[in-house]
Amino acid sequence: MLSLATHNNRAGRIAAGLSNGGVALSEDGGQSWEARSQGLPEAPVTAVAAAASNPDTLYVSVHGDGLWKSEDAGRSWVFAMDRPWLADAERDLTALTSVDLASGMGGIWLYAGTELGLTRVPDCFCRWQDVQPGDAMDALVSGAAPAPEAPLPDGEPIHALVSAASVPMRLYAALPSGVWASSDAGVVWEQRSSFRTDAIAVHPNNADQVVALTKEGLTQTRDGGLSWIPLASQ
Repeated sequence: MLSLATHNNRAGRIAAGLSNGGVALSEDGGQSWEARSQGLPEAPVTAVAAAASNPDTLYVSVHGDGLWKSEDAGRSWVFAMDRPWLADAERDLTALTSVDLASGMGGIWLYAGTELGLTRVPDCFCRWQDVQPGDAMDALVSGAAPAPEAPLPDGEPIHALVSAASVPMRLYAALPSGVWASSDAGVVWEQRSSFRTDAIAVHPNNADQVVALTKEGLTQTRDGGLSWIPLASQ
């Protein structure tokens, strides 16, 4: 498995992007799995996310291909969008999360991590866009791109990316330099750890409670990343 996604309104459901291609879905917390790959290209699925407002709407990034969407929990798929064009080449997505923001089409933005940093697209799939302050939809129409006030480190790959369900504008990103947090949907970022992690998860009802997987094991914060404690010691 290369990626996992869950949704607060579907307890026990896990969607998994597979390294050998396709998607598998579990409805019982991972005890049993069913293939949900009909129509997807036969290539690794590098990122998967469930729509913030609809657990049956899934998005996946297929290596070397692009972004695909399902509105029936993976039973069928349609091509949604090409990969983002960054630094003179199309880039595969390394992480994906659905963010419930008023400025999105129907309130939905897809935020994506790449090997070069962060990008996003509204659910209309009209154009990939750098995260920026101000009215993002107006910027999409005009083509203007105000610079973010305090972006993530330039050029670092994003290994994991999550939005807090209880506070959608709170984002956490895992980079080689550590865990970073944003309270304004990605305009301003602050570093919250220096350890490397490839997986982070946020409590569904507490945006300050985050678990990260490191080479030493699971570690947890209850204050939004200001302090971290090995989970085994709790």
